[in-house]
Amino acid sequence: MRSMVGRLGMLLAAVLCAVTLALPAKAQVILRDAEMERALRELARPIIAAAGLSPNRIRIVVLKESRLNAFVLDGRTIFINSGLLLKMKRPAMLQAVLAHELAHIANGHITRRATNAKAARNTALLGLLLSAAVASVDSQAAGGLAVGSTSAAQRAFLSHTRAEESSADQSGLRYMADANIDPEGMVEVMEIFTGQEVLSRSRQDPYARTHPLSRDRLRRMRGLAAAYKETEPPDPTSVYWFNRVKEKLSAYLSKPSYTLRRLKNDNSDAARVARAWAYHKNSKTKRALAEIDALLAKRPKDPYAHELRGQILQESRNFGAAVASYKRAAALAPREPLILAGYGQALLAAGQAEAALKVLEQARARDPFNPRLMRDLGQGYAQTGRRGQASLAVAERYALQGKLSDAAIHAKRAVDLLPAGSTGSRRALDIIDAAKQQTTRRKR
Repeated sequence: MRSMVGRLGMLLAAVLCAVTLALPAKAQVILRDAEMERALRELARPIIAAAGLSPNRIRIVVLKESRLNAFVLDGRTIFINSGLLLKMKRPAMLQAVLAHELAHIANGHITRRATNAKAARNTALLGLLLSAAVASVDSQAAGGLAVGSTSAAQRAFLSHTRAEESSADQSGLRYMADANIDPEGMVEVMEIFTGQEVLSRSRQDPYARTHPLSRDRLRRMRGLAAAYKETEPPDPTSVYWFNRVKEKLSAYLSKPSYTLRRLKNDNSDAARVARAWAYHKNSKTKRALAEIDALLAKRPKDPYAHELRGQILQESRNFGAAVASYKRAAALAPREPLILAGYGQALLAAGQAEAALKVLEQARARDPFNPRLMRDLGQGYAQTGRRGQASLAVAERYALQGKLSDAAIHAKRAVDLLPAGSTGSRRALDIIDAAKQQTTRRKR
């Protein structure tokens, strides 16, 4: 129980202090989806192993941002803009981006920069803050990040030296070769940014500004890639998950007419998921379900297809059928917190609050920084008459969003309603104390 209190305290400290590094210039949005996160894990897994890192410690987060960029903020989180992900033409290119950023982590560039800048604390704080404001591909949550993508402080913090880039190039290419991934993928990624250095800073893609690129560097990279022995053909598993993540993301961000026209004669799994999403966006529920059912006829144990079916049914207000689909998805993927969160939300909508709470608590144990999940937990507690826990859940949701003054109001209610000295009461007191610290800071 103490570890949960400590973790909450760390998060609140992050929310309090993050503004010291990043003043908001443009709100950013994180895109979250269970299928997308699974696909990125599959694509990164062989590279993470080659880098000697633990897959359980690495997170890959997609930002809804059309400009091309990828970066790391701490020793465990890679951020990639949706625009760059959609620009990738084959798995090796996306894996090259991941390999390069993993090299920055494995080579200690982030830690050294944080130490040299006396900002190690802010590195972790930014990562936590970015985890707190969530937007979901499956419409489960949305929130703007208090981190400006054009902030001068952020640009300075993210920028790598040419020595670091050269080191990351060599290490990343080695990881790819060791994982039997075509190193030419990294060359192809860098060729996208050829000529960026001659543009004015306002016209450059952020990747070119934070990852210095020169003709000499590109020439060296081509030589290094050519030096590695010829790799085997692309791994079918990587191709499969690359197609699924790219097509689903494209369908989410594009107009339905574009998706349906482009994939008209494509009956691959990825195309069916994309068309289902496009039909759903057009409120053509029957056609959306037909696409998912065709995929399930081929892959009856695909949890992400069952999850998407549940979401479509739920958003079409067919709550009973949605619960059944989500239940099947959760049974097939019991460790996926976003699937569990969707299942809990469906149970709430179906009027099964007690069952919903059990599922939502499981989801929170695996994903404690999801504001939408906290909102659903608050509703579940309120519907079952647990007013103190409901107030605490609302307080924690506001704290996750950085709204500590609002969080303190509900935390005070929770303290009045919960047993003195209980874990919940102590968590509420942590929030109240954090709000006071924030107020003190602002007065200085």
